Amino acid sequence: MISMSCMSLLYVDKSPGWKLAWEDKLFRKRVYIGLASLILIFACLPFFFVYVQQRPGTLLNDWILNAIPVHNVSPLIFICIWATFLLMIVRSFQQPAFFITMLYAYSLLCIFRFITMFLVPLEAPTGLIPLVDPLSNMMYGKTFITKDLFFSGHTSILFLMCLCFPGKKDKYFSFVTATLVGILVLVQHVHYSIDVLMAPFFSFLAFIITKKMDTFGGE
Repeated sequence: MISMSCMSLLYVDKSPGWKLAWEDKLFRKRVYIGLASLILIFACLPFFFVYVQQRPGTLLNDWILNAIPVHNVSPLIFICIWATFLLMIVRSFQQPAFFITMLYAYSLLCIFRFITMFLVPLEAPTGLIPLVDPLSNMMYGKTFITKDLFFSGHTSILFLMCLCFPGKKDKYFSFVTATLVGILVLVQHVHYSIDVLMAPFFSFLAFIITKKMDTFGGE
């Protein structure tokens, strides 16, 4: 029944279509709140990144990163990222339950990054080759950011998609792209190895908290 809590729909593989889901007032409320929260987060991001970039941080002696020759692999990174994002957009149009799961889980993931970057100031790795992507860089503002390090946003968002996708093929695809991006950002020395290794943990944490949110509503 569509009258059940919208959050109890989040993990049903065969979710109702958007027309049916939108008839649920609680579902609409969750969407509005989630979108408003994400817009607020995006509005704060450029200011926070400027703060992160200007403050001094710690330069880590990362023996894993030091053993990896640096190469510019930006095209491969963004092929993986945007291919997975396109799949996410398609599934969002098809499955409202998936859309709202990603909406809340991604918002939590962004909040976790705010907290961890604030608590763990780091200097950019030695030999870093900046990632240049017109779409992603719009969130950074006018300042070029290299210290948004702990934890890896590119890696974590792809792992989060892997957790949220209901279909096995989508999960496999996003797991492969997430793993590739995790490796490639190290090849480009964009992140320390700890940034990449911890990314799946925070993705899982955001997913689990979102999953628990379905207990807030009632039938």
